Amino acid sequence: MSARAARVRRAGVVAARVLTALAIVLAAAWGAFALAFQAPGGRVGRDVAVALWIAFSAAALGFARRRRRLAPAVFAAAFGLLLLWWHSIAPSNGRLWADDVARTARGSVVGDRVVIDDVRDFEWRSDTDYTARWQTRSYDLRRLRSVDLILSYWGGPAIAHMIVSFGFDDDRYVAFSVEVRREKTEAYSEIGGFFKQFEIAVIAADERDVVRVRTNVRGEDDYLYRVKLAPAAMRALFAAYVEEANRLAREPRFYDTVTANCTTLVYHMMQQIVGRIPFDHRLLLTGYLPEYVYALGALDTRYPLATLRAFGRITERARAADASPTFSTDIRAGIPPLDAR
Repeated sequence: MSARAARVRRAGVVAARVLTALAIVLAAAWGAFALAFQAPGGRVGRDVAVALWIAFSAAALGFARRRRRLAPAVFAAAFGLLLLWWHSIAPSNGRLWADDVARTARGSVVGDRVVIDDVRDFEWRSDTDYTARWQTRSYDLRRLRSVDLILSYWGGPAIAHMIVSFGFDDDRYVAFSVEVRREKTEAYSEIGGFFKQFEIAVIAADERDVVRVRTNVRGEDDYLYRVKLAPAAMRALFAAYVEEANRLAREPRFYDTVTANCTTLVYHMMQQIVGRIPFDHRLLLTGYLPEYVYALGALDTRYPLATLRAFGRITERARAADASPTFSTDIRAGIPPLDAR
């Protein structure tokens, strides 16, 4: 073998070792997070499982660096078993849920009449002090007049929760919020959202509940944008929310921070209604969603987006309206109506 061939061979061996080590490190990190969130046995069981997995992974990495070919194979087999366990973890609708997601919307559409069960209408005094109310409400799609996009900012300019609210000509509104379905003992975790910690829920709610709890109780900053949709598309989107809520009531699904959240579900519903919509990073960085919707021409393009944002900041109006029976009308004061469609 020539000297050049020997150098190439050595470089290939080194590269293979580096890639093997990197694969072990990445798989070990993923496995540690998966066990930290899902291993049985409570906190102690999860801690023990993570510690054992890290020790095993470190040993496999150490042996692999000493040119032991068996170590990567053993680690790969163990990781395969971990993946089998991971895929066996199924979502459920039968857990002890936090009160605000204890029920999820379910509805029926018969012609133009929609009946929604378990519309949330909580009276919030604080995040832990509230009067729980769930109601059955009916809506006439012939009277549907508006769709509004509400962004509630809670984690900086890139992070916001999206709510879609439907308005009727009798000044009634129903807001749909795709939310993390937490158990009573759980708190939201962005990382946990990657590791099957939560299910996902469609909540139908009165705006005085779902908006007010964010602006007046949790101190979030909310913005409302009027969305341009043809009447048929508005009705189709409303029916799509009801259909998705019913589907999740039958077939629970895990929340995922990236692929199954408050924005991506609506994105897929809108694709079914208006056809292909280009995917964009702003669908993941939800705080920038208004820029994306504006670029599609679906907001009021008579005004610059900065002006719409100023018109649509409803935080102070919501805090002033508080529990007013005209809450929905009050928060829209000063927002220009869309052109007649």
